Amino acid sequence: MDIISIIAGLLKDTKSLIEFEEQVKILMQKVFTQWVGDVFEKLDQTIRLKKQAEGWQYCRSDYRSVQFLFGSVNFKRSFMHDKRGGSHYPLDECLGLVPHQRYSPLVELKVAELASENTYRKVADVLKEWTAVSLSHTTVGKMVKRVGKTQAEADRALVEELEVAASLPGGKKVDYLFSEADGVFVRGLKKKQSMEVHHAILYEGWEANGKRVSLRQPTVIMTTEAIQTFWDEVQAKAANTYSLEKAHVITNSDGGAGYTAERFQTAFSQSEFPVLNQLDTYHVAQAIVRTFGGGKSEIKEQIRKAIRTHDLDRFTLYLDTHESTLTDEKSLKKVKEFRSYILKNWDRIFDWRDKVENVPEGARGLGAMESNQRHISFRMKKRGMHWSKAGAEAMVKVKQGMLNGTLQETYLKHRSRSARKQRSLQQSIRMSQLFKQPVRPSIGVKHGSVSLHSSRSSAMGHLSKILELSF
Repeated sequence: MDIISIIAGLLKDTKSLIEFEEQVKILMQKVFTQWVGDVFEKLDQTIRLKKQAEGWQYCRSDYRSVQFLFGSVNFKRSFMHDKRGGSHYPLDECLGLVPHQRYSPLVELKVAELASENTYRKVADVLKEWTAVSLSHTTVGKMVKRVGKTQAEADRALVEELEVAASLPGGKKVDYLFSEADGVFVRGLKKKQSMEVHHAILYEGWEANGKRVSLRQPTVIMTTEAIQTFWDEVQAKAANTYSLEKAHVITNSDGGAGYTAERFQTAFSQSEFPVLNQLDTYHVAQAIVRTFGGGKSEIKEQIRKAIRTHDLDRFTLYLDTHESTLTDEKSLKKVKEFRSYILKNWDRIFDWRDKVENVPEGARGLGAMESNQRHISFRMKKRGMHWSKAGAEAMVKVKQGMLNGTLQETYLKHRSRSARKQRSLQQSIRMSQLFKQPVRPSIGVKHGSVSLHSSRSSAMGHLSKILELSF
C-alpha cells in the first residue's frame, strides 16, 4: 500500500476533518522519524566500514534517541576504538551530536526563543500542543540556560579579543552614535533579595514611517554581572561594530551609580570628541513628581521652567521659597534630595541638539531607554517572578540575542560541522549503499484501521533522488 492510499484510508476512516488532520500529523511524524532513523543507521554502516579500513576496531552498536521538531528519531550507531585506543561514536561526531544530547540544537534554540516571551510551563504546553516535542518546564529552564550561556560566552570572548588586540577592529563609520543605559531590578530567590539587570542600547538615529518613529540599527547589551563587566561588554560591542574615531557620541542616563558620564566617556573613548552625556528627561520629570506631587501646581511649573531654561538662580529661588513653607520632615527630606539630585547633574541638563553644530535631519530628543526596558520588565517582573542568578543571566542574554538578531548564529556556531567534517559526511553519503539497497519493511504502524507497511521503499527512492541532487 503506498502513502497516498494510506492517506485516503485515513480520510475514509475518520469522522471529521479535525480528526483526519490529527491522524495525518501522527502519520507524518512516525514516517519521517523512521526514515531519518534509517538514513542515520545506513550512514553509520558506511562510516564504520571506512573507519575499519583505517584500522579502527568495532566494539558494539548502541541505541540513541534524539528529539527533533518533527519527532523523536531512534537509531543504532557503532561504538569504536581508534588506533590509539580512544573511544568514539563516529556517526555522532560526523553529525555533530553532543554526548548525552537528547534534543536537537534547533529544538533547544526554539524553546529558548519561546521562553523569552512566555513562562516555562507555558512553553512546555505550547510545544506539546503544536509540535512533536514533549518536555517538562524544568527542561525548558535548562535549555534557556544552555542557550543563554552561549551568548554570554560570545560576549566575554568579544571583550577578551579587544583587550589583547594590537589595534581597534574596523567597523562601520557613522557621524553620530547614540547610547543610553539604565538598570532594572528583578527579584532573587531569597526573601528581599534582588539583582540588577544592566541594560544599554546603541543606535544610529531615528527612522520615520508615517507617524511611527523607530530607532535606526538598535543594538542592546544586557547582563546581571558586575557593573564593570557590563561596561566592558558595551565598549567591546561598540568597538567591534563601529569606527568611532570621527564620530560624535551622544549619551543619556539618569546619572545613578554605575551610569555616570565618566562610564560613557570610558566606553566610547576611541572617539576624538568629548562624549556628551545628558540627564534623562524622564527621570527629571519623575523626580519633580516625587517631590511636589502629581497634580498641577504653580511651584512645579516654575521649577520645570527654570530647569528647561537652565536658570540656576531662579531654580534656587523657587526651591528655597517652597522649602520655607514646609514644616513636616518627610516633605523637607524630599526637597533636600531633589535639590541634591538636580544640582549634582546640573551641567548635564541640556538637549543634545543645542550642543552640536550640524544637527542631523530628523534628530529627536533622547529617552528611548524607558520603553526598551519593557523587554525585561514584561518578562521578568510580572506575576511575582523570582530568578536565580544563572537563570536571570541566561534569560537576559537570550533576550539580547533575539533583539540583536544574533542568538541563532551564536548558538549554532559551535554546533555546525567544520569544513573537514562536512566534506567527510558528503563523501560518506556518496560512498553509501543507502540508496541502492531495499529498505527493510517497517513494523505495522496503526492509524485507525489503516496500517503502514513497506511502502517506505518507494518513498525512500524519491528521497534518495533529492539527496543525490543536493550533493
